Amino acid sequence: MQRQQIETKTQEFEDASPYEILAWASESYGERLAIVTSFQITGIATLHMLQGIAPRAPVLTLDTGLLFPETQDLIADLERRLQLNLRRVKPRQTPRQQARDYGDRLWERNPDRCCHIRKTMPLRDALAGYEAWVTGLRRDQSAGRASTPILSRDSRSGLLKIAPFANWSEDRVWDYIREHDLPYNKLRRVGYPSIGCWPCTSARLEKGDARSGRWANRIKTECGIHSIQRGQSPVEAAHG
Repeated sequence: MQRQQIETKTQEFEDASPYEILAWASESYGERLAIVTSFQITGIATLHMLQGIAPRAPVLTLDTGLLFPETQDLIADLERRLQLNLRRVKPRQTPRQQARDYGDRLWERNPDRCCHIRKTMPLRDALAGYEAWVTGLRRDQSAGRASTPILSRDSRSGLLKIAPFANWSEDRVWDYIREHDLPYNKLRRVGYPSIGCWPCTSARLEKGDARSGRWANRIKTECGIHSIQRGQSPVEAAHG
């Protein structure tokens, strides 16, 4: 899709349901569409909706080697429950190998480098061969995501990036989770609304947004997968 087509379509989708957007994406791209999820609540709703659209759609999740045990348990549960066509995308280096080459606890000294090695590069490689990918970004998650378009051109992969739940609220997603009795990460019950790698995730800060526990007390707010590059509009950037 060209830029003007993306902008037109994303405006059309402002009044569409996530189910309708996912159905369009599946019809348009078929096996060339990847679902990328870290099994947050929006990703869980996405995977459940897809059961009525494309139950064997390729699902990619970043297994950084630093996930919480609770996250691993949830992934296994949903893979079994929904019969997911799941691929665990892993970095080229284990945490031990990374420590050997870059020093111990790289996530403390240079979290951007750590995220690049364990998330950004593996996802870029995993998306090769696809034409579009689905993400669970929502506008209410943080100030940096407030302008998230439903469709955008991912500047890193060049693929169309689709955010079917961009204009849903967290409460609306929770209503869906409860209505369909879907499992979710147990860490949510103890103050973790956004869950990434264990070294860089803590409970939500007292006055912070849902992502305030990620890289807490640092300027860093994103791992790099969804960052907008300078000079780009949201539609042009990897922010969908």
